[in-house]
Amino acid sequence: MAIDAETRLAHQPRDSRPELRLWLRLLTCTTMIEREIRRRLAERFQITLPRFDLLAQLDKSPEGMTLGEISKRMMVTNGNVTGLVARIAEQGFVERRRDVSDGRAQRIVMTPEGHEQFARMAREHGAWVRELLAGLDPTERDVMMGLLAKTKAGVARASAAREEAED
Repeated sequence: MAIDAETRLAHQPRDSRPELRLWLRLLTCTTMIEREIRRRLAERFQITLPRFDLLAQLDKSPEGMTLGEISKRMMVTNGNVTGLVARIAEQGFVERRRDVSDGRAQRIVMTPEGHEQFARMAREHGAWVRELLAGLDPTERDVMMGLLAKTKAGVARASAAREEAED
């Protein structure tokens, strides 16, 4: 079994770099959950996590989305989106349509089959996440959400301050 960075630091005294230990714990948990979700999606639905994420974005947009809109939402390059769309279209989950407001652009729209399959995937995905986080009771989840919100806000403030200093 591979040893993660958090485990490698476990031999150090408790007061040794607590921020680093916390960041590594967050990273380790995220990586473990993501790895398991990826494995289950591939095994159960023969789909990758990026393709699942693409379907999730399109499911929120019944009118479809342009490649640029998908790229922004998924925070990946247009080239990555083009490849994802091509592969998911081969599965019959999406189709390309000409954008009525811009004839040069394409809108990517989920097919009825795509909606049906994504609904099945999303139900199971939700059950998997609940299973993986079942070790926390509702109060602990609420406390964790609050602490992570505070962490997120702090990171956003630090990033904004750095960007402002660079200008």
